[in-house]
Amino acid sequence: MDHKLNEPIDNGRLLSLDVMRGLIMILLAGESCLVYESLNHVAQNTIFSYLTIQFFHHPWHGLHFWDLVQPAFMMMAGSAMYLSYHSKLKKGISWSENLKHILIRSLKLFLLGTGLHCVYADHLVFELWNVLTQLAFTTVIAYLIINKSFTFQIAFSIVLLLITEFLYRYIQVPDFSQPFTEFHNFGAYADTLLMGKINTDGWVAINIIPTAAHTIWGVLAAKVLMSKNASQKPISILLMAGVILLVLGFSLDISNITPIIKRISTSSFTLASGGWVILILAALYWFCDIKKYNRYAWVFVSIGMNAIFIYLFFETLGAQWFNDAVRIFTQGFLGFFNTPKSMMDIVNAFVVLFLEWYMCFWLYQRKAFIKI
Repeated sequence: MDHKLNEPIDNGRLLSLDVMRGLIMILLAGESCLVYESLNHVAQNTIFSYLTIQFFHHPWHGLHFWDLVQPAFMMMAGSAMYLSYHSKLKKGISWSENLKHILIRSLKLFLLGTGLHCVYADHLVFELWNVLTQLAFTTVIAYLIINKSFTFQIAFSIVLLLITEFLYRYIQVPDFSQPFTEFHNFGAYADTLLMGKINTDGWVAINIIPTAAHTIWGVLAAKVLMSKNASQKPISILLMAGVILLVLGFSLDISNITPIIKRISTSSFTLASGGWVILILAALYWFCDIKKYNRYAWVFVSIGMNAIFIYLFFETLGAQWFNDAVRIFTQGFLGFFNTPKSMMDIVNAFVVLFLEWYMCFWLYQRKAFIKI
């Protein structure tokens, strides 16, 4: 049985990238299934609340673990794009020939992302804050320079961060001239121009500029891991890059030059979060691809192989129907034992999460991968 479960993994792919993508999707599914909300409710006013709060975005200036998930999503998308492109090059498909595919896929991501906002609002809206919408733009940006040198791509990503700094610091607009103040920064002003509204939670659409750096770094990480140059030590390169990004990001924050703010993706946040994600990838590369501890990798790979499908499912049918449908049975059963409602909520959240994972596992076993 183990051989069959691991068989799709043994195909020349980098297992660490597949595992990380699956881990990201399980974490995102956990949010949609209300795992963290139900656990945090029970943990309130206890020492465990310091742990559960890490699974929620920081309200403004600071960094929680949950703030790393979206950067990881963006970086894994960049890595996946490079691996796909690398494979197509071997088949004789050129950069220009593949560009059409990238543009069409980005258009689909854009439509799906804006469509999800309509689902959230329960009516037609035009909003550009969804991660899929953002990814539609960062994918194109990263692909346009995918053949450039490491130096060029790193320099380009730094320019994106400098552009971000310039826009927030030097574009002065009445009521929007406070660079790092919620609702009064340039990002919020840009939203009034793009959508005629401001996000009530402080997110801004021009996050696509700094976040494109994450997608570019994902491309570079895949290049490092796929390199056949014997003189290169991928894990050393990733560790060095991760530490450098962390030092730069937290130095900008500690020195009060640029605060770490996830909701407007400040340059310090982009650097620090990118550093953490690269270090996590390095750890997974060591664990999965060097030490070959992959017996249970299928748990993550099975959901990561259908990442976009499961994301769309738990953001639509999952949140609007599946969670409550499962609750009928979990709470009905637990009710016979006079189980506290808070415990019912925790059980239901984990049951829903398992069922959503199993849905992907069922498709994975049949090698049915739904792509856009």
